[in-house]
Amino acid sequence: MKRRASRLLFVLAMSACGLASAQDVGRSVAVACPKAHEVTHAHLLGMWRAEFDGLAQGATLLLEKHPELGESVRGRINRNGERAEVAGDVDEGEFTLEESENGVNISATWMGDVVEGSCGREIRGTWQAERDRRSHSFVLRKM
Repeated sequence: MKRRASRLLFVLAMSACGLASAQDVGRSVAVACPKAHEVTHAHLLGMWRAEFDGLAQGATLLLEKHPELGESVRGRINRNGERAEVAGDVDEGEFTLEESENGVNISATWMGDVVEGSCGREIRGTWQAERDRRSHSFVLRKM
């Protein structure tokens, strides 16, 4: 991400000096802000904040590169001290995440879509607990 930001700043600086074309600047901005269907597992890496309709508490997620599955992420979720493991991916803008309270069984699933125009920094969908099959809409935003 730092490299892309540095490249964008360089192109913008060159443009200000008249050394880069507007088309080059547009191409750099497009690379820095992927369309929803262009978002990959790499865009998911980092800290996220989740808010749920109908639930008072939100959650914080840390997503890291999955050590065994190259196109997936793995991490942890924290709901006011209650922790669980998560693993998932994104494909063509469709986001899937599985949550496990005990590290073995799936306790909840997340199904959603990357929000177009969010540069891969917002996902909306439905979270469903396996235990009682209740579901809630969620918004996941990169911190």
